[in-house]
Amino acid sequence: MEAIVNGQTIQLSEAGWLENLDEWSEELAHEVAKNEQIDELTPEHWDIINLARDFFHENGIVCEPRKFSKLLKKNFGADRSSQKYIYSLFPQGLIKCANKVAGLPRPKGCS
Repeated sequence: MEAIVNGQTIQLSEAGWLENLDEWSEELAHEVAKNEQIDELTPEHWDIINLARDFFHENGIVCEPRKFSKLLKKNFGADRSSQKYIYSLFPQGLIKCANKVAGLPRPKGCS
């Protein structure tokens, strides 16, 4: 699978995960989001994307959902920290969808 961004071909896995993490860009995030049935990335989407990317770059691992909910609560309050909230923005959830849009590596055990 591949995505074309600004005339450049970016390689994705068959499941849509970015092959080379250094190729991630906001423009690519929009393309991956379309593949995930997300028509538009709102500021709320970007809050999750940026928080997930920050956690990964600080810790070298993808944040697991429960811990991520705590980070959301700390940064954005209780109304924006539940799994239900994450699923309302990313239909396949944090691990399968938000992390993919954020250009993070596929966690072990995730298709």
